[in-house]
Amino acid sequence: MPGAEPCEIRAGDGYRLGATLFRPATGNGRALQINAAAGVKQEYYGKFAAYLAGRGFSVLTFDYRGIGRSGSFRLKNARMRDWAELDAAAALDFLAQTNKRLMAIGHSFGGQSFALIPGAERLAAALAVGSQSGYWRHWRGAPRAGMWLLTHALLPGISRLFGYFPAAAFGQGENLPAGVAIEWASWCRNPDYLVGALGAKEQYARFSAPLRLYWMADDLYAPLGAAQALLRLYPRAPSELKRVAPRELGAERIFGLFREQFRDTLWRDAADWLERH
Repeated sequence: MPGAEPCEIRAGDGYRLGATLFRPATGNGRALQINAAAGVKQEYYGKFAAYLAGRGFSVLTFDYRGIGRSGSFRLKNARMRDWAELDAAAALDFLAQTNKRLMAIGHSFGGQSFALIPGAERLAAALAVGSQSGYWRHWRGAPRAGMWLLTHALLPGISRLFGYFPAAAFGQGENLPAGVAIEWASWCRNPDYLVGALGAKEQYARFSAPLRLYWMADDLYAPLGAAQALLRLYPRAPSELKRVAPRELGAERIFGLFREQFRDTLWRDAADWLERH
């Protein structure tokens, strides 16, 4: 992809992460990292990152440990919190070496965990996409039963049995290291999700960057109540929930903001918002 430079960044514990830097031809003074969803490789965000670089942003994508170019899903002793506290932190430090105005885009888990990143106070703005509190009771009806089964039985049980969670077999992205899946399941059983499970209330209370959350009306993984609950976990951040419905975009389904068909709608809207901060 033009302007995309594969690189490697190193986390605070020495772990090496595969990353890609998208440099703008003419910069706008802003640099941002894209913090992925669980089990999603950085290539998924490549076209969106290139678009943002075309708008003047320096953009860094990267794979969390145990995903894509950052090692095997059979990685031992990995925890989901490491993806924020170590890996996303390494991305932020990398960008801070050559940039002053720093921003972040988080997809699902990536938007849930902004406040877990050491140095998150350096962020001038944060944009979340399809992010939510994962507490299972935020779902209703049959989906609630499915979330209970996933978080109380399937995620921890299968991960302990196989030594990893075979998400790919369920059509749910890349396989997850066992420790990541087990910790994630424990968060989903806590009413305050990761904030309650990790005792991170003070960290989230300190996060004060402007925060926009794109909520897709057809997103089965993020019901409205779960999205609203996530914003309540960031009590000091000036936050905005932007609802997006398929009919508003002339589409039958959205399937997420990162598809190129939304280049002139959602992509432009996101870039415009980031440019204002």
